[in-house]
Amino acid sequence: MSYEDVLSEIIGGIRPTDPAQEQAAWDRLDQLTKPPRSLGKLETLAARVARVQGTDHPSVDRKAIVLAAGDHGVVAEGVSPFPQDVTWQMMANFVAGGAAINQIAGSVGADLRLFDVGVLSDVSHLPGVRVQKVAAGTANMALGPAMTRSEAAQAVLVGVSAARDLVSEGYDLLGTGEMGIGNTTPSAALTAAFTGAEVSRVVGRGTGLDDEGVARKADVVRRALAINNIVADGSPQADPLGVLAAVGGLEIAALAGVVIGAAEQGVCVIADGFISGAATLCAIRMCPACIDYVFPSHLSVEPGHAIVLEALGLEPILEMDMRLGEGTGAALAMGIVDAACKMISGMATFAEASVSGSEQ
Repeated sequence: MSYEDVLSEIIGGIRPTDPAQEQAAWDRLDQLTKPPRSLGKLETLAARVARVQGTDHPSVDRKAIVLAAGDHGVVAEGVSPFPQDVTWQMMANFVAGGAAINQIAGSVGADLRLFDVGVLSDVSHLPGVRVQKVAAGTANMALGPAMTRSEAAQAVLVGVSAARDLVSEGYDLLGTGEMGIGNTTPSAALTAAFTGAEVSRVVGRGTGLDDEGVARKADVVRRALAINNIVADGSPQADPLGVLAAVGGLEIAALAGVVIGAAEQGVCVIADGFISGAATLCAIRMCPACIDYVFPSHLSVEPGHAIVLEALGLEPILEMDMRLGEGTGAALAMGIVDAACKMISGMATFAEASVSGSEQ
């Protein structure tokens, strides 16, 4: 079977969650020793996790961030102020424990799994990096497709396998993170393609572009969409894998695979910011049933992220003016999701605590 055939078979087996499980969670939440709905969105989170796990006593005891890395040929168009070598250098920093994601993941007890899906340089010497390189970076999407369909499907399957492996090891909450210089450009292109948003609304400063750089980046995205014959008018794309291959990235494809793999395994997945959001949008377009399993972690400062979340119909857990990536927002939100689960599972009901409930 081809990579695409394998992916299609996996997607075909994913089913939506049961809304009755969410209602059962709300029934329990309304019996707990507190005024009804007084914990606001924390209760909503608890009910959603309960729906995914199929129990009104959910738990997320073991957490992991899948951080996928890849390089982008579109960097040749001047869309990033940072050199491409930063991708592999940051991978070394992750291994050494010196990055923001190391500290934030550690603070919530989340483990970090590093994947080289498309780093231009050889990082096989870095301990702990799982080298599953589909290609040494993508082609320049402003000149033609970033990937072949086969490469895109293979990269998605890297993410599916990562999710499967983690769940088999006992992890019950996954998060997505990435590293790839220039990757807000393909994320903007994917967002425009899947939502129909005007390119100027989805292109941001990335790693620090000035106004001239942002305008150049927007022009690159428009050229990429045009040369790849992608009509970004908001109508459903008939071939989401083809769009991903044309204007996506290898690490973005892998993160879409993590979302699909989490849904296949029946576990919750927390998406990081804009790049992870674009990957999630790809996953949902390929497999709409995945939406039940996705929890956006935060609202990125990157302008395209709000458009992604609107298209998904999901609210972020946090709003912290963050835009780093790496999975930092996902890791931070894991602590909130854990608190939500501990709340619904550990609190006593009025009857259990012999506390008088409301008479209304």
